[in-house]
Formats: sequence, structure tokens, C-alpha cells
Amino acid sequence: MSQKTKIYHNPACGTSRNTLALIQNSGQEPEVIEYLKNPPSKNELIDLINKSGLSVREAIRKNVEPYENLQLEQTHWNDDQLLDFMIEYPILINRPFVVTELGVKLCRPSEIVLDILATPQLNPFAKEDGEVIIDENLQRVK
Repeated sequence: MSQKTKIYHNPACGTSRNTLALIQNSGQEPEVIEYLKNPPSKNELIDLINKSGLSVREAIRKNVEPYENLQLEQTHWNDDQLLDFMIEYPILINRPFVVTELGVKLCRPSEIVLDILATPQLNPFAKEDGEVIIDENLQRVK
């Protein structure tokens, strides 16, 4: 049995909405985890980051208030401390993380999700800003 696709989603984020729409455009209805309401456990977060091939610092959102207030750019914070902050302040978790049977990716930009979708796109697709990702011949443009 194939693993159900999951997206750690923030509906207020355009990149996250575009990523979800690309998954749906492949005919899948993923499990949508609104991580700001239902944050992953520390072990789940470690697993997502490790499987995506990122460092903990690469998985942190930097342009949000807790990052600046806590001065997380300082190098004395270790990965374990940074993970604790990400659990305490889920807004620090970059998004969207997508989990499929083909792997885990932080989908920024959103078309990265195409690298881990097992099923092809069913229709042409343009992002909310009009940028074409899948053309009328169902070919990936980006």
C-alpha cells in the first residue's frame, strides 16, 4: 500500500497554497496538517528535516518575529535548542513540508513538489501570481 501524501500546510501562505494545488492537480487528496494548529512532535520535526536533507537552520523561517526576538541567528544556539524553539513557536517551521512515497521536501518554491509526486499533473497549472508551472501540453515549465 502506498503512503498517503501529507502536507504541513499554512493556508495563509501562497507557496503552501500553490503546493497543495499542485498535489491536487496530480489527482491526489493529501492529508493536510495545519502545522500552526497541530504542530509536529519534536521527533516528527527531526524526521522531516533529516529526510528532506536540510539542516535545522535551513528549516527555520527567518523573517518572523520570534526569530528576531530570540536572536536565533546567533551561532551559540545548537540544533536541539533550535528544534525546541520551533516546537514552542511553530511559526518558525518553514513550510510547506511535503511527505510522499518518493520522499520528503521543503517545497520552496512550490514546484519542488513535482520532484516527489508519483502521479503526473492532470491539467495545466499556473501559480496564484500567474507563473506557469505546467503548460497546456502538461509539460513542466520550471
